[in-house]
Amino acid sequence: MAKKLTALPKNVSVETMNKAIKEFVKILGEENVLIGDEEMVPYKKIMMAVPIEEHMPSLALQASTKEQVIAIVKVCNKYVIPIWTFSTGKNMGYGTAAPAQRGTVILDLHKMNKIIEVNPDLCYAVLEPGVTYQQLFDYIHEKGYKLWLSCPAPSAIASPVGNTMDRGVGYTPYGEHFMMQCGMEIVLADGSCFKTGMGGIKNSTSSTVFKWGYGPSLDGIFTQSNYGICVQMGMWLMPEPPAFKPFCITLDTVEDVEKIVEVLRPLRIANIIPNAFTIASTLYEAAGVVNRADYVDGNRSITEAEIEKIKKDTGMGSWNVYAGLYGTPEGNEMNWNIIQSVVNANFKGHKFLTSKEMGDDPVFKYRADLMRGYMTLQEFGLYNWRGGGGSMWFAPVSPAEGKHTLNQSALAKKIMNKYGFDYVAEFIVGWRDMHHIIDLLYNRNDPEEMKRAHDCYAELVHEFAAQGYGVYRTSSGFMDLVAETYGPEIRGVFQKIKRALDPKGILAPGKSGIY
Repeated sequence: MAKKLTALPKNVSVETMNKAIKEFVKILGEENVLIGDEEMVPYKKIMMAVPIEEHMPSLALQASTKEQVIAIVKVCNKYVIPIWTFSTGKNMGYGTAAPAQRGTVILDLHKMNKIIEVNPDLCYAVLEPGVTYQQLFDYIHEKGYKLWLSCPAPSAIASPVGNTMDRGVGYTPYGEHFMMQCGMEIVLADGSCFKTGMGGIKNSTSSTVFKWGYGPSLDGIFTQSNYGICVQMGMWLMPEPPAFKPFCITLDTVEDVEKIVEVLRPLRIANIIPNAFTIASTLYEAAGVVNRADYVDGNRSITEAEIEKIKKDTGMGSWNVYAGLYGTPEGNEMNWNIIQSVVNANFKGHKFLTSKEMGDDPVFKYRADLMRGYMTLQEFGLYNWRGGGGSMWFAPVSPAEGKHTLNQSALAKKIMNKYGFDYVAEFIVGWRDMHHIIDLLYNRNDPEEMKRAHDCYAELVHEFAAQGYGVYRTSSGFMDLVAETYGPEIRGVFQKIKRALDPKGILAPGKSGIY
């Protein structure tokens, strides 16, 4: 007896799907074509506040080679079957593996996990999409290469290719991941395949060291889009510095966040602070190390008095600034003296904390590990704060100006408290931009709370956009909502490109609001 599909794509009949499935089996083997409730369990896990039924995939295909991906795409194009591609599907706060549209076929690339090359002299790697940060980290250490990775917070199980394709960020001086990408191999909707940049030259010597090639630069249009499938990527790695000095500055009052951005921004732009510095709120730091139930009674929002008690019990500040120094011991010491003198001249009641003072403190160690590209899963501790498996990342971007901190945090706190949720957030200050990372934590097992979380997220999107703050990433359940805030003009351009490269609309319909 044939296994029953968990869902069907829009406008695709069971008969058509069965024809396609027969061809998928010929390409992949039956063991790599997953059908039915039991086999689809790994693909049903979502943390966003929408019913899984709205994002239920029909089946999952596990490809191991570029040739298999090409063959699958040709079948999908033949039968007009939509397909949603991911690298490892561990993008927890942004939708995991869930497609934007119900019934879409999942193309799971985690078995495409070859490390094609790591060059220790030119400091780059060439990877397939299924390679994880942990796998690449282990490979580099086994080879004894003096190279560092830049990785997102829940690093070990995530994919460098997948994170870069979604324009994720890290915490080292190489933290702008798409900036450090060099060369892609792309499969298009008709099954054709090409390499970007210098990769178009046969036996190219420069595809992983020079980004641009000749003619229009195409790499960017394949990030956060549904124009093609990346099956190989080159990325630059950071040479291990002679010395690394992570540090933390704790600030006692909430209002200090505005001034610290103004004080440290010139040092960041001048590369005296070489990496994006993080300004984490008390709750963002505490959520992974204390129990909410010890401070808050019930599901209401936490109060300022309760946050103050957490600060007192943990020794954390209202804001906790993390950054690192990379270079020679002498150079680091010179920059450290500059940072101390500037901060001391502008603040009182703050603390400077380094490895010497913090020792094995788990929060400091976690931040230090992130800033040197070590593997960690500690950020998942956030999900224990409220419990119930619900988490949605809300991530607006602004200029790196202090005035935007208090404005944004007050707006976010007002909206989140209105719906009974806690403001758990951090600011990440880049060269000139500032990301405001907010984790909307809720109980997904409570239908009423899930609805509140959905409405809260929607209001955050609308209200922040109204004040000029655009979201740079979102989960598959809110892609249309976020796309609408960017206006019809740019969406029209996106659609024109889509129609040119994928006229039947088979690749990831709904990705970033593009169909």
